[in-house]
Amino acid sequence: MSVRGCTVIGIEGTHASGKTTLVHALVAHYRERGVHVDGTGEPARTSPFIEEIVIHGRGSFDLVTEVDLFAAQLTALLRTARYHTMLIADKTIANVLAYARVVLCAPPGSHNAAVLDAMAAFCRAWAHVYDAVFFCADQYGQQPPGDGFRDKVLHLQHDVAQAVRATCADAGLPLVDVPTGLTVDERVHWVTGRIADLGIAPDPVA
Repeated sequence: MSVRGCTVIGIEGTHASGKTTLVHALVAHYRERGVHVDGTGEPARTSPFIEEIVIHGRGSFDLVTEVDLFAAQLTALLRTARYHTMLIADKTIANVLAYARVVLCAPPGSHNAAVLDAMAAFCRAWAHVYDAVFFCADQYGQQPPGDGFRDKVLHLQHDVAQAVRATCADAGLPLVDVPTGLTVDERVHWVTGRIADLGIAPDPVA
């Protein structure tokens, strides 16, 4: 189901799996073919809460940070979809919940657990918005020098990948696994081929 007529494609995976690179490449691919398309960015990179934690070293991941990221991810999708016929989303909201479950202490019966359970319920209710979700299974160890946003979580790659899969499954978001070891161009060719097979790519702008 689209958002007001905008086809929504999610690109999932752990951090440093090539999600953002693939989003940009897919947007460029479809724009070159006349599709009115855009992609969402990574709300974590513009979050003042995350900046305080990972750049300035003040505080730690907490519930406020995770709820802010959850809301920002949702808002980015809604506002970007508003004026386009196709949206390539860098992550789904289930990804934010998966990270929260990894980094937060949320024992049963706690306030943290109650909020995360509410986020999970929303993910299940919202899952139908995504027309297809592709999972990038590659896990790259490299990172740009000085990328403080990634330094804090790079060691959590495997745990987050498993958490994302489990959270998407719980939300009813079926994942289409992108073959590993492909170049960016090969990934674009593979993903666009699957989208074409599903019959969900919008027509070019007349």
